[in-house]
Amino acid sequence: MQADLVELLESCGLRPQAELRPLGGGDIAAVYRLTTDQGAVVVKRDEPTRLAGEAEGLRVLREAGTRLVVPAVLAEGNGWLVMEALEATARSAADGATLGAGLRELHACTGAEHGWPRDNACGSTPQPNAPLPDGRAFQRERRLLPLAAACHARGLLDGRLRARLEAIAEGLDEWLPDAPASLVHGDLWSGNVLFTPHGPAIIDPAVYRHYPEVDLAMLTLFGSPGEAFFTAYWNGEAPADWPRREALFQLYPLLNHLLLFGGAYHSGVERTVAWLEVA
Repeated sequence: MQADLVELLESCGLRPQAELRPLGGGDIAAVYRLTTDQGAVVVKRDEPTRLAGEAEGLRVLREAGTRLVVPAVLAEGNGWLVMEALEATARSAADGATLGAGLRELHACTGAEHGWPRDNACGSTPQPNAPLPDGRAFQRERRLLPLAAACHARGLLDGRLRARLEAIAEGLDEWLPDAPASLVHGDLWSGNVLFTPHGPAIIDPAVYRHYPEVDLAMLTLFGSPGEAFFTAYWNGEAPADWPRREALFQLYPLLNHLLLFGGAYHSGVERTVAWLEVA
C-alpha cells in the first residue's frame, strides 16, 4: 500500500487491516474498499482537483440535512479520497418515495445565483460553474454551448447539428422562466443512487445551483425512478412543461456522454434536439 495513503489514513485515526480491494464501476477513477481497524471505508484515487470537488460536494449534501443518506468524507489529499463505506441492500417498497421526498428537500436549498464558487467535474469533463444571476444564461453559457463546441472540435457533432443546438440555447428565454437556483447533485444518474438499510443514498456528486430539473432529467435519462418517486417529489401535479424541461436538461448529460464515450450517443443528442425544435 502506498505510503501517502497510509499517512492519510493515520491522519484520521484509521489503520489498514488488509490490502485495497478494487470495486466495480470506476470508469473515471480507481475505487477501492479497504478494511481498517474501525471498519470498512471506500478509497478513491483520482486527479486531486476532481477529488477536492467531490469531497466538497459530499460535505455540502450532508450539510443540507435531507433524509437522503450521504457518505461522510473521512480524509482527502494527495490524490486520495477516503469515505464512509455504505452497505448496499435491495431497494425497498418505500425507497422511491423517500428518494423523491429527500430530493425535494435538497432542491429547497436555494441561492441567488446559478452556479458554484468553484469549478468541478462531471465524470472527467471539466464543469465550469462561474455564477450567473439568470438560469437561462447559465444553461446556455456554462453547459450547452461549451459542450457543443467541445464535441464539434472532436468531430463528434457536425456544423449543422451544432448550429441547431446553439439555436435551442439562444432561444431559452422565449419559454423557460428564470427561477431561484436550487442546490443540485449534478450527476444523479441511477448508478449514483444506492439503497441502504437507512434509506436511499446519493454518491459521486458534481454539485452546483441551477434548475432542479437537472437532477430529475438525469434520473430519467436511462430509465425511471418510478411513480412513487414522482408522487413524492412533486407533492401534487407535475408542471405542465415538465416533458420539455426534461428534454432540455437531458441535452447536457447526452453531450457529455458523447464527448466521453463517442458516437453511440449521437443519435440521442439528435433526437432530443429534434424534439425540442417542435416542442
